[in-house]
Amino acid sequence: AWIVAGALVVALVVGTVGAAYSPLFAVERIEVVGTSALPADQVAAALSGQIGTPLALVDDSAVKQALVAFPLVESYTLQARPPHDLVVRIVERTPIGAVQSDAGWSVVDAAGVVLSTTPDRPAGTAAIAADGGLSSPAFTAIAEVMRALPASIRSQVTDASATGRDDVTLRLGDAGAKVVWGSVDKTPLKAALLESAMTAKPAGSVSCYDVSSPDVLVVCAG
Repeated sequence: AWIVAGALVVALVVGTVGAAYSPLFAVERIEVVGTSALPADQVAAALSGQIGTPLALVDDSAVKQALVAFPLVESYTLQARPPHDLVVRIVERTPIGAVQSDAGWSVVDAAGVVLSTTPDRPAGTAAIAADGGLSSPAFTAIAEVMRALPASIRSQVTDASATGRDDVTLRLGDAGAKVVWGSVDKTPLKAALLESAMTAKPAGSVSCYDVSSPDVLVVCAG
């Protein structure tokens, strides 16, 4: 009886593994989730080479190579959903602004990855001026500040500049209210203080917010 039971277990395991690697569980549909700026259908089309591949044999290196063509993709995960679905979960890069060069205006994320380049500055994008370029401490400081800002404030930033990690300055809205940020020390606290100050006195009604010293918030009259 023990021999028969053992043989049945082995047969079940072999059958299950065999089925998993067979066309019975081949990819027939690729579902891309998590995208907003990136067209999901384009990503799915780029991965169409995996159609017909058993879910257990999906080539992760080939998937990675296909997704390299999409600069907006920051990371991804694959999920097999038997019997025939491959789910690709995308995390997109978040643009923080645009830098100007001889090639035009390049939209970048906080890591300095160029997401797109156009002749003219994209509407609604902050112009970034960082001494030393995208690999400089100045850009790293600007990126840290921009990522810490609430989305409602980040969308109002028209200009962000710095010469190093200790002198970040922002401009807000059409009126150009100045935000003196100073160093990146206590950036989360400064972001919270700025949000509170802008709720009480919107950017159109003042000329500056100084959060460089979080213990003494300064709001300049318009």
